Amino acid sequence: MGGAAERVVVLRALGLGDLLAAVPALRGLRRGLPGHRLLLAAPAWLAPVAALTGAVDELLPAAAPGRAVPARIPWTGPPPEHAVDLHGSGPASLVPLRALRPRRLYGYAHPDGPRWRPEEHERDCWCRLLAWYGLPADPADVRIAAPAEPSPAPDATVLHPGADAAARRWPAERFAAVARELRAAGRPIVLTAGPGEEPLARRVAALAGLPPGSVVSGLSLPRLAALVAGAAAVVAGDTGVAHLATAFGTPSVVLFGPVAPHRWGPPRTARHRVLWHPGAHPGGRPGDPHGRTPDPRLLRIAPAEVLAALAALPAPWQVRAGPPP
Repeated sequence: MGGAAERVVVLRALGLGDLLAAVPALRGLRRGLPGHRLLLAAPAWLAPVAALTGAVDELLPAAAPGRAVPARIPWTGPPPEHAVDLHGSGPASLVPLRALRPRRLYGYAHPDGPRWRPEEHERDCWCRLLAWYGLPADPADVRIAAPAEPSPAPDATVLHPGADAAARRWPAERFAAVARELRAAGRPIVLTAGPGEEPLARRVAALAGLPPGSVVSGLSLPRLAALVAGAAAVVAGDTGVAHLATAFGTPSVVLFGPVAPHRWGPPRTARHRVLWHPGAHPGGRPGDPHGRTPDPRLLRIAPAEVLAALAALPAPWQVRAGPPP
């Protein structure tokens, strides 16, 4: 294992999309601190995807309700040489890292840290933080290894109608309209459902005239990752499934509502299409991502736009080895 000077503890105790948005920064730490052991403080269920990044040596199980800061990081070894706050912009997320007594502490709220920019893309902000401390990172370095597990539905078009909050859920009727057209075109379709989302996915399937077997729910994270990695294309809101598509280079159409794509969107490549109608707020002033009704910007997206965006993806909507164009 080596001495204390070989450890880096990184706090990112958030969700799947958050972890994947931090991949460029994690890779920057891996390159900038060779020979160090990188310990990621994050929810335990994310361990399979953390391993696919190639940048994390060990996951330290840490979580808190919502986007709160964990009270402590479960590390009882010697103080790490470096502790990095990729969790938040305020002083609260420095507290559990400071308790580890690291030799160097990195964070936006640290006295020697850079200034936080609220409208900066999530990937860019963490790469800029590291660059401030002399550790360059590339925000475009988003790809992770595909899982070894085979896809349960290879070359299917994956539609994911769910989201954590209603504000980010495109209406079921519109997902069904897209599914009907894809089915008529002979495309195999899979509807994915996270915890508590199975009724929504089954409603979309019923409206689209799809068989019940089109809905897959209760997938483990490795199984879900394998499905997305082997999909022909993915259609989803701003969710973890969309971020998985970005990470695997799976062609995707991502529907944005409360939060603008310049904050959380995929890289601008031919593999990924973003739909976003800011209306009177072209600067992207965010709505409420936790709202109880679909955001008006999301409701401006029509099924015909989604179908057109799918048609514009690289033919024939498939993943092949190699970097994204």
